[in-house]
Amino acid sequence: MTTTPLTPTGLRPNRSDPQATRAVPVPAARTISLEQTVRHSLTMAYRGLLKIRHNPEQLFDVTLQPIIFTVMFTYIFGGAIAGDISAYLPTIIPGILVQTVITGSIVTGTQLREDMDKGVFDRFKSLPIARISPLAGALLADVVRYAIATTVTFIVGFAMGYRPAGGVVGVLVAALLVMVCAFAISWIFALMGVLMNKASSVQGVSMLVLFPLTFLSNAFVSVDTMPGWLQAFVKVNPVSHLVTAVRDLANNGSIGVDFGLSLLGAAVIVAVFAPLAVRTYMRKT
Repeated sequence: MTTTPLTPTGLRPNRSDPQATRAVPVPAARTISLEQTVRHSLTMAYRGLLKIRHNPEQLFDVTLQPIIFTVMFTYIFGGAIAGDISAYLPTIIPGILVQTVITGSIVTGTQLREDMDKGVFDRFKSLPIARISPLAGALLADVVRYAIATTVTFIVGFAMGYRPAGGVVGVLVAALLVMVCAFAISWIFALMGVLMNKASSVQGVSMLVLFPLTFLSNAFVSVDTMPGWLQAFVKVNPVSHLVTAVRDLANNGSIGVDFGLSLLGAAVIVAVFAPLAVRTYMRKT
């Protein structure tokens, strides 16, 4: 006994009607060009900026933290470490800048996880947009936060008497270097945000990773004052290379080996973690 196959509508076709046996055409998948992907990503970045506008408390970490840390560290440790507060500023300002901007990149993974938990990305799936644009847009929007943190840190330093000998060009290049490296690091936290199930877990693990890297570096004190075993770690710590590069640019206007190592490290992070974050995000959405 043979069974007549069902049509896509669930009804058996009438063999006497040739129209009923025709294959149902499948609509072609809509392809999205690179130009459209970039445009969609910029739109999602604008969405991120609107979130900051309606929730200005998201800027507390990049506005209050550099002020509190700079004032506290300078007046508490400046005299003991450098003998004079003004002499400590060329050391502490680049260190605070790197610490503030890098730790600010944690928000990328935390907010990404919150959006996914709220079902926002489920809504994006129904839109005719590039599927990668919500992820890319979130990372691009955070660049504005890095710029704010950088500006606030230098303003506080100037108010306290910091006068970078590298001039305007050195300061601008140092600021750009920090923001580029922070953008690269944000891909790591974006991957954490996609992989982990709770925003609190993303924040906790991220802080657990970043705090040792920032404090066990040359951001606040000279490497020569540390024990020998700790110096070995600090000298290979990528945060130390970034801090040294920022100090060379801001204080001397020079570009050294650490500048190239910082850019190389940022490129490696993006090359490794960006595809992983994108692949994981695409699989989960």
